[in-house]
Amino acid sequence: MKPSHALAAALLSAAAAAQAHTEIFTAALAGANESPPQSSQGSGTATVTLDLDLATMRVQLSFADLSGLTTASHIHCCTAVAGAGTAGVATPTPSFPGFPLGVTSGSYDQLFDLTSAASYNPAFVTAQGSLGNAMNALILGLESGQAYLNIHTDFAPSGEIRGFLALAPVPEPATGVLMALGLAGIAAVARRHA
Repeated sequence: MKPSHALAAALLSAAAAAQAHTEIFTAALAGANESPPQSSQGSGTATVTLDLDLATMRVQLSFADLSGLTTASHIHCCTAVAGAGTAGVATPTPSFPGFPLGVTSGSYDQLFDLTSAASYNPAFVTAQGSLGNAMNALILGLESGQAYLNIHTDFAPSGEIRGFLALAPVPEPATGVLMALGLAGIAAVARRHA
């Protein structure tokens, strides 16, 4: 393979990788976001990354200054209106596996297999009719702003801090890669005419 063809192939591969089917959702967690609002001074951030090719969901959380000790955390889905209301728990109950309990601050990072029943609340799967429907409902709920993540504590058993998950802005797709591909094409044409 000619060096210019090898470069073009490598750049195309990089462009394909940059176009992976992932969606990133973020939320700011606060007591004021609870329903009803809580007087907690606690705060947190959540990032949920869906990989639609691998059917996985990565949940990353950090939280601090809670008024009570943590008792549970999970994602609720799907509210009737985006960004408002309440819904049942969609992910494992009573809490995310391995979530730090009995603390006022901490962090969490877990990868879930969305094709596994263990990644859901059994009641959510039953309500959706099947595991596949549950996966689709959760993804659609996230994409439409009808899913929220909250942290429950002994101070606020119904939830001390929460935030609706919203799709994070997507950076412009691989502009540098596309420019490099164009330059490689121009260089290849110039070499042929030289």
